[in-house]
Amino acid sequence: MSPLETAVAIYIAYLVGSISSAIIVCRVMGLPDPRSEGSRNPGATNVLRIGGKKAAIITLFGDMLKGVLPVLIARWAGINELGLALVMFAAFLGHLFPIFFRFEGGKGVATALGGMLALCWPVGLSWLVTWVVMAAIFRYSSLAALTASTLAPFFMWYVSGSLVYAATVGLMSVILFVRHRSNIVKLLRGEESKIGKKASNRLP
Repeated sequence: MSPLETAVAIYIAYLVGSISSAIIVCRVMGLPDPRSEGSRNPGATNVLRIGGKKAAIITLFGDMLKGVLPVLIARWAGINELGLALVMFAAFLGHLFPIFFRFEGGKGVATALGGMLALCWPVGLSWLVTWVVMAAIFRYSSLAALTASTLAPFFMWYVSGSLVYAATVGLMSVILFVRHRSNIVKLLRGEESKIGKKASNRLP
């Protein structure tokens, strides 16, 4: 593809990422705006808190799909390695800063996971296994997500052999840490909610 076509694909990926599953699901199901209720984060965990498991599962899959579809379509269109990495990153940024919703986005875990699954599915699967193991041992969703995200760049480099992919995933992981800074503070203080307590099962 030409540089212009690649740029268009990246822009479209950002627009797809900007579709907030949490806000749309809450509006359709008559639930409070997740930006003003609970943790005020428009993501699956907060939707679980304010709307229950059904709404949270729909939100989770919607957020993952925003990462999966742009990468799969871009790969089908023949975009090169750097272009694919940028498409994944653009969808991720769209979730964090959605142009359709006053740039008030979620933390990006599910969309990042979806992008990794589409880019290199063994890496996405490794991320999921890491999350499940950490969540089972320590019972903290945020800690499990941060641990999996820390390891993700190494998984990507080892499995794909692509420094471009690994560097992009590494940048996404750094941003995920920034977006989870309040969770990190709560973890250090021993105030973070455990899975199965207060907000029922937490989702990434």
